[in-house]
Amino acid sequence: MELDFCPVCGTKLYKRYLEHEGEIPYCESCGDFRFPIFSTAVSMITLSPDRSKMLFLKQYGNNFFVLPAGYVNKGESAEQAVKREIAEELGVSVKEFWFNRSGYFEKSQTLILNFTAVLESEELNTNYEVDSFGWFSPDEAVLNIKPNSLASQFVKSFIDNNEVIK
Repeated sequence: MELDFCPVCGTKLYKRYLEHEGEIPYCESCGDFRFPIFSTAVSMITLSPDRSKMLFLKQYGNNFFVLPAGYVNKGESAEQAVKREIAEELGVSVKEFWFNRSGYFEKSQTLILNFTAVLESEELNTNYEVDSFGWFSPDEAVLNIKPNSLASQFVKSFIDNNEVIK
């Protein structure tokens, strides 16, 4: 998504050539180029301690499963957000985690950084954000994650490219 108005002063932006960058939105009032602004979030392919199952959530009254996820807070690293979101939403600690890939979610203008997180325990103490959850084998996972979603792309890529789950 491209900016139409300056986020600082509200003036309409016009394209202006910037060497080595090309046509970039420019604020004539501020005299500055305005690069895209978007949110950053993390989502987690969450594995049981033995790495045999994936955890999916139903949230906010929706009738489909998604990955645990949340926004990265100001001053927080993506890695810190992974641990915090899992602790907040699931009430459990992360044993280990690693980065998988990223994807852009146009609807909310959010860059999603996808990680794999291995939980310390399958015993969860979910918070108010979680309506229900389910543990799924890899075969069940692709059938149960929200279809045609960024989460389904992350899950399919993980299963296709990772030999961690047996």
